[in-house]
Amino acid sequence: MSVDAPDGLPTLTTRDGVARIHLNRPRQHNRFEPADVDALAAMLNQLDRDRAVRVLVVKASGPSFSAGFNIGSIGSAGSFEQAFAFNRLCDQLECLRMPTICALNGSVYGGATDFALACDLRIGVHKSHMMMPPARLGIQYGYGGLRRYVERLGLSAAKRLILTGETIDAETMLAIGFLSELLAPDLLDERADTLAASVAARAPDALRGLKASLNAIARGSADPGEIHDRFVAAFTTRNAQEGLLAWKEKRPPLFADD
Repeated sequence: MSVDAPDGLPTLTTRDGVARIHLNRPRQHNRFEPADVDALAAMLNQLDRDRAVRVLVVKASGPSFSAGFNIGSIGSAGSFEQAFAFNRLCDQLECLRMPTICALNGSVYGGATDFALACDLRIGVHKSHMMMPPARLGIQYGYGGLRRYVERLGLSAAKRLILTGETIDAETMLAIGFLSELLAPDLLDERADTLAASVAARAPDALRGLKASLNAIARGSADPGEIHDRFVAAFTTRNAQEGLLAWKEKRPPLFADD
C-alpha cells in the first residue's frame, strides 16, 4: 500500500507489515504546516484500521528531523485551532495501536520534540540538537505534550528543557532518555529497518496489549485488574499457543495478524 501526496506533504508507504511515514519539507526543516497535520492524522487513522501493519517508522528528509509546528501562523485566523489539531495529532500518534519508531535524521525543535516523544522508540544521529521554546516565546504548551515530557524524561529533565528553553546536544538527548540509541548518520536507516523488522516479527496482539499497559502505567491510569485479566486471557490466543510451541521446538514463531 502507498499513499501519494503532493510535493511537501508527508508520504505513507507500507510493505511486509512495516509502515513508513516520511516528512517531506526539507527546505523548511520539515516544519509542520496545517496541511501536514491533516494529512498525518488521516494516515494514522488509516493505519489503525489496517491489521496487516505491525509497526510504524517515522522518518524525514534533509538536514533536520523537524523544526516543529509553524509558530509563525500563531495569532492569525484559525491558528489556535491549528495548534490544537497538532496537539491532538501527537496524542493520536501516542495511542496508535501498533509500536512506533521515530528515526531522527537531525535536529528537532518545538512541537516536533513532542511528536517524537509520542513514538515508542526514538533513535538519532550524532551532531543533532533539540530545543523546546514555549517559555522563550511567552506561551504555554498543551497537557498531552507536558505529560509526555514528564513521563518519558522525568520531571527534572522536563523542567530543565521546558522552563529554560535551552538547546541540548545529541549526547545529552541520549543521557536523559529522549533517544534510546545514537548512531552515525549513515547507519540510521539500517538500524531503523532492523528495529522495525524485529518488532514486525512479534505477535501483534501481544504488542498491542503490552503497549497499552505500559502507557497506562506511565501515566498513572493503569487498572491492575484489567492488566491481570489481559495477561490471563493472552494464554488462550492463537498467537500465544504458536509462540509457546515455537519456543519448545526451538524455531521462529509464525504469528498471525490480529
